[in-house]
Amino acid sequence: MEFVELRGPVKDLWSGADVFAQARRQQGKIFKDKDGRRTLRFEFNGKRYFLKFHNGVGWREIIKNLVTLKLPVVGARDEWLALNRLRDVGVNSMIALGFGERGRNPATRESFLITAELKQTETLENLVAAWQREGVDITYKRKVLAEVARIARTIHANGINHRDLYLCHFLVGEPGANPLNFDTEIPVFLVDLHRAQIRSSVPRRWLVKDIGALYYSALNVGFTRRDFLRFLRAYYQKPLRQLLASEAGILRAASRRAIQIHRRDFGQVPVLPLGMP
Repeated sequence: MEFVELRGPVKDLWSGADVFAQARRQQGKIFKDKDGRRTLRFEFNGKRYFLKFHNGVGWREIIKNLVTLKLPVVGARDEWLALNRLRDVGVNSMIALGFGERGRNPATRESFLITAELKQTETLENLVAAWQREGVDITYKRKVLAEVARIARTIHANGINHRDLYLCHFLVGEPGANPLNFDTEIPVFLVDLHRAQIRSSVPRRWLVKDIGALYYSALNVGFTRRDFLRFLRAYYQKPLRQLLASEAGILRAASRRAIQIHRRDFGQVPVLPLGMP
């Protein structure tokens, strides 16, 4: 089994080459080289690109994940599919320029993903930390939060769950810097989709996991109760009184998920702005 698709400048870069051998030996600044996956940044014709190369995680890693009830990531296919799907539903993310996969055995399958660098962006996690230190224009903050809520609502409405939906996986760009030309005043990009899943609809379990992770990462970083309520109203597109009643089960489960992660990371139960157990 072998599949390769190259787009744009990557066609010129690897034209006529053994693309899997090229991906394996590509040089650049390495960001990760662990568990069968290597992530690096390289340059071509003055522009920067990122390459993720998967050379097989091995059966041991697959079994370890399955035993702990986790779905193993065995290649770049899920991220490639997720990036294409996000583009189709109007969510900013990395621009996918190349994907290749070969091998039937999931433990030894080779695959790669190439994306264009997103310039002039900052993680929402770092941005929020700067807001705490230096202050922030309230209108700007509300616009960013509204776009994060729109992204979360859009992916979930279209059957996509992220599995790592933390503030650090949203990149905020400069106003007007919108490479996919979506109609967003402040571009916010959803990234790190290698664990994403796509279905006809998101199961409740994975919806709770996404919302709970986002809730957890937004605790203790300067967001007010009003900010959280504003986010929920934008996410659910319902009046607050209505959504707090109709979505109470999901919100309680997401709150418990946030508590679980916080206890794991910090050894204590957090104060929840929404006050749900």
